[in-house]
Amino acid sequence: MARIVVLDYGSGNLRSAERALERVGADVTVTSDFDAATEADGLVVPGVGAFATCMKGLKEVRGPQIIGRRLAGGRPVLGICVGMQVMFDRGVEFGEDTEGCGEWPGTVEQIQADVLPHMGWNTVRAPKESVLFAGLPDDARFYFVHSFGVRKWVLPESHAIAPPKVTWAHHGEDVVAAVENGTLSATQFHPEKSGDEGAAVLKNWLSTVG
Repeated sequence: MARIVVLDYGSGNLRSAERALERVGADVTVTSDFDAATEADGLVVPGVGAFATCMKGLKEVRGPQIIGRRLAGGRPVLGICVGMQVMFDRGVEFGEDTEGCGEWPGTVEQIQADVLPHMGWNTVRAPKESVLFAGLPDDARFYFVHSFGVRKWVLPESHAIAPPKVTWAHHGEDVVAAVENGTLSATQFHPEKSGDEGAAVLKNWLSTVG
């Protein structure tokens, strides 16, 4: 059974994520302990609220170092909602420009849509080679709650050899719904709140964990 740590840094649906992962067969611990988070088979980084607030909490538990060490050692990490957003270079919210973890180039900014937040169930467009969405139908729906996201993501030439697999959702415009990049994966939607389809995504991610 895979040992999964849900990183506790003062933000996120910790218990919902814990229960959802347990339901698909993981041995889950919720903790901010540096060594436990670094050494677990898989790490889940949740996140709810403002980008700046999440980054502040993440830095307080040395989250960027934990994530960096895990990825350097080929150990899987899954970000959820703002836990996905903080993997990018920066977030701009209400005039506040905050540095992210910098694992992916790009900026999190307000979605251009008539109705915000983007809240509720939506379909996604996943690449055929996706692992997270393997076995799921094209009309599968997932639960989103956000007003900020990554828009029109253009990767630099440095990512041309092994580009991330990017899944998109549409709300006013196309926004990144999920990214799969080696051992770093993330979803803008909440798989723990997305019923059977979300459980399938978590189970697919667990299949990549040692």
